[in-house]
Amino acid sequence: MLEFELLQTDPASHARRGRMRLNHGVVETPIFMPVGTYGTVKGVTPASLEAMGAQIILGNTFHLWMRPGLDVMAGFGGLHRFEKWEKPILTDSGGFQVWSLGEMRKISEEGVKFSSPVNGDKLFLTPEISMQIQTVLNSDIVMQFDECTPYISVEPKTKGQLTTELEARSSMELSLRWARRCQAEFARLQNPNALFGIVQGGMFEHLREQSLNELVEMNFPGYAIGGVSVGEPKDEMLRIMAHTPHRLPADKPRYLMGVGTPEDLVEGVAQGVDMFDCVMPTRNARNGTLFTRFGDLKIRNARHKMDPQPLDDTCTCYACAGTSGVPYADGGRDGFSRAYLHHLDRCAEMLGPMLASVHNLHYYLNLMSEVRAALDAGSFGAFVTQFKADRVRGV
Repeated sequence: MLEFELLQTDPASHARRGRMRLNHGVVETPIFMPVGTYGTVKGVTPASLEAMGAQIILGNTFHLWMRPGLDVMAGFGGLHRFEKWEKPILTDSGGFQVWSLGEMRKISEEGVKFSSPVNGDKLFLTPEISMQIQTVLNSDIVMQFDECTPYISVEPKTKGQLTTELEARSSMELSLRWARRCQAEFARLQNPNALFGIVQGGMFEHLREQSLNELVEMNFPGYAIGGVSVGEPKDEMLRIMAHTPHRLPADKPRYLMGVGTPEDLVEGVAQGVDMFDCVMPTRNARNGTLFTRFGDLKIRNARHKMDPQPLDDTCTCYACAGTSGVPYADGGRDGFSRAYLHHLDRCAEMLGPMLASVHNLHYYLNLMSEVRAALDAGSFGAFVTQFKADRVRGV
């Protein structure tokens, strides 16, 4: 089940405020979805995710199929009970992971043959098998199995060159045929959740429009934009972001896959995107990069060794504000200092990336909360102006 309600639109942009009702709860949009590839958002407990306002998280079909396997998933009745997360879950189809295997996989009309990166077993993933796996996972939003169009060609004759229009068309049309097969199998399985189609077409607008138009004819409950953040320059990604989302049906949710920085999210909202996911908050946290209202902070830099400040004195996450939720409680600090986080990072203590992940995810989720509030108040344009000014101020 998926019900989408459009609540507000911004007259000066394509930004919109919406609400999705799914089998495991309600999701307010625009929304950022933390990535939990293996059934866990790395270094963050489900209780912490709920406390910071996460409404929906991701799991990955490919990786959960590898480990722990469908027998375990079926035994728990799906992913929710297994990972102790009762709110909605979206699962990727496995298409991006298959794409990332490069020469280790062989694509045909039927599906993809590849060797398991876990134990080397010969495996075959098809649109039908992807639907079967995601039905066992019982994810609220199921993604079609698609072929991710690369920015750089992997074809033997053009390998290492920009993907040609002919290659992008062939890939996009294969994804459309797979979309129909996914839809048929999803219906056969009587899956009670929602299946999204994925717009492909590489960096070619006319191919994006063909993909979009044919997917809309199939009448999916929601649509995603795939094939971005696959190695293309930022201006190319922004060009596709400006072209595609607002052309999708206004009464269906729109999901931009695998994007991105805080600036990308705000720009995506302005172009009509409702849903985002990206590994950047947790991956960057593990590498010592923290997102703040006033720009990005490299906690490994020596200048933080003696710094008593929190990461962001406006942030109410546990890392910045402790259990009080107030960055400066009673004239003191209830959270952790930059000096302490610098120390944890330099000593490779696991608490360091855990606190950093909590902070980064809180920042992303709070950013989306502020976007929703601005749309509700009719002040999205002013919000964007202030957001940009704050982000370049520096920390």
